[in-house]
Amino acid sequence: MTNAPVILTLDTDMYSNDPQTPVRVLCYLLDPGMDPKLGYVQFPQIFHGINENDIYGGQLKLEFQIDASGMDGLVGPTYVGTGCFFRRGVFFGGPSETPELNQDHLVNESINSKEVLAMAHHVADCNFEKQTKWGTEMGLRYGSLVEDFYTGYLLQCKGWKSIFCNPKRPAFLGNSPINLHSILNQIMRWSVGLLEVAFCRYSPITFGVKSINPLTGLCYAHYAFWSIWSIPITIYAFVPQLALLNCASIFPKASEPWFLLYIFLFLGAYGQECLEFMLDGESIQRWWNNQRMWTIRGLSSFIFGLAEYWLKFIGISTFGFNVTSKVVDEEQSKRYNQGIFDFGVPSPLFLPITTAAVINLVSFLWGIVHVLKQRDLEGLFMQMLLASFAIVNCWPLYEAMVLRTDEGKMPVKITLISITLAWALYLVAPVVF
Repeated sequence: MTNAPVILTLDTDMYSNDPQTPVRVLCYLLDPGMDPKLGYVQFPQIFHGINENDIYGGQLKLEFQIDASGMDGLVGPTYVGTGCFFRRGVFFGGPSETPELNQDHLVNESINSKEVLAMAHHVADCNFEKQTKWGTEMGLRYGSLVEDFYTGYLLQCKGWKSIFCNPKRPAFLGNSPINLHSILNQIMRWSVGLLEVAFCRYSPITFGVKSINPLTGLCYAHYAFWSIWSIPITIYAFVPQLALLNCASIFPKASEPWFLLYIFLFLGAYGQECLEFMLDGESIQRWWNNQRMWTIRGLSSFIFGLAEYWLKFIGISTFGFNVTSKVVDEEQSKRYNQGIFDFGVPSPLFLPITTAAVINLVSFLWGIVHVLKQRDLEGLFMQMLLASFAIVNCWPLYEAMVLRTDEGKMPVKITLISITLAWALYLVAPVVF
């Protein structure tokens, strides 16, 4: 509740790291040469306490910084829920609808006056929003667990633009979860909320492309349909490996021209992301951990988020909002700072990734035996390559399942269930292959 012409939104666990930040913002908002449609200035969400190699990809470098810089070249980045300065007018309509705030939106009397106090009590009342446009056409938008993303998207659909300000000294710093379960739960919650935006009446793939511009609409669609990536990730994590266990070749042979296309796409995608990280001053190790976490998210958070959304859509389940735990446990903190993955909780989120780890390891070993016996590497090379790539990515899982004894190891229950699921998939696979 504020009377200010400029409004800062900030998460409760974030703090200001640079006293010059408001000055930077006012340089944009008060510049007469700036586009009058400029609605907000977004700073990147940056976390302190991230370990040296960011093993969980908690900094979300691509999402909060690299991609935001790209969107800045269009109409500006989306609102990420924190570290954002808004013009007050953006909450009351489009740029053409609110050239100047009238007295209904801005009160000039003393905050101690009876009129202002009466208005404050009225606004604070639980029934204030009923029968109003608040939450649909005014203020922060309702209807999604990711209300920040949804709000920023609809503001740009209204015609507002934004600016991404990323100074060398972070404007704000916050806390990031330091255990894998909390991070995956957070991403799962985001996935459900993003799907709510993807399939609403203002879907970026239809309404956004027309209302903003095609490129920006596709940027928003990329995130709105985030969890759909679970489908190809799951296919590549299981299908080629199960085919390998049944000695079935599903990719072109190494001597065929189409083989080069697969290699080009594989190296091109990973090479581009690696280059983006390095150009942004990050290490190769951080890039490697980020791509590993993308696969882990695809096999856990995205799958469960997609399932949760559709269960909610048909009325079977209702998603409960859980605040991400950022409480620091001494032993957890010690493992995190040493770069050791922390599982410890018998969560269903770990089942798909541990099952994939088992399938990939077994299929790779079986593939080696087959190649040594039959001398036929050419036909199975791509599947062997995928399995070996997955094994390298899954090394922290193998450690947690077999080698470790600390409290952060993979629970025995999850390991046994994963082995059972892997065995069941192996028995069913011959029906397909």
